[in-house]
Amino acid sequence: MSDAPRRLITIGRLAEYAGVTIKAVRVYHERGLLPEPERDSSGYRRYDAGHAVQLVKIKTLADAGVPLARIKELLVAPEGEFAAAIAEIDDNLRARAAEIGRTRRRIAGLRAGDGLFVSPEVAGYLDRLRALGIGDRTVGLEREVWILLQAVSPEQAAGWVADKLEAIEDPEFQALYRDYDAAYDWSPDDPRLPALAARTRAWYLAHATESAPPLDPTITRLAAASINDSPAWARLARLARAAS
Repeated sequence: MSDAPRRLITIGRLAEYAGVTIKAVRVYHERGLLPEPERDSSGYRRYDAGHAVQLVKIKTLADAGVPLARIKELLVAPEGEFAAAIAEIDDNLRARAAEIGRTRRRIAGLRAGDGLFVSPEVAGYLDRLRALGIGDRTVGLEREVWILLQAVSPEQAAGWVADKLEAIEDPEFQALYRDYDAAYDWSPDDPRLPALAARTRAWYLAHATESAPPLDPTITRLAAASINDSPAWARLARLARAAS
């Protein structure tokens, strides 16, 4: 009894059966993954069930994340080699997934703003300043100092931020901070500056604890440069030094 004739289909119907595009089928031909049948008398390529099965296998491996460069060897690999290769590919995918996770966390940190550059405690302190109505300029200047302080002396930074988080809940300190924020744009001759300097000194004297270790000179210079950007702040600093 003769073999039943094979049922032949077009490339479009083959792609439809496997759930891929015609372009993908042609790419698989170019990569040597899928045999390319001869053309019939009408000039069309006709595919049979064997091509369809092979194409489904290719699509399954590709959808699982197997690189096209590995698919050809896997299609003809013995069972043991196939399992080992799949395990290796799975390990690589896990590593990629972990890296993607790290990248997503970094991107989330960028969206979170301060949290990418400073500790959660400092980020919380900066958020508290914003909630109190402190302007972005002043908060930004503080953030720069904290970034450098945490890089140079993380232990000292941790102690300072603990003190700051406690102080920022004091209504008197909040009022001082708001006045300092507003004073950035005052004239250095503004008559309110001496009183603000005196209030600030009185608050710190009333809340003084153990003397903190001196700041790193680089951080001190950065803070001084920020103060000198405002003539009024620079005068407040001079008034504080004169009173000490």
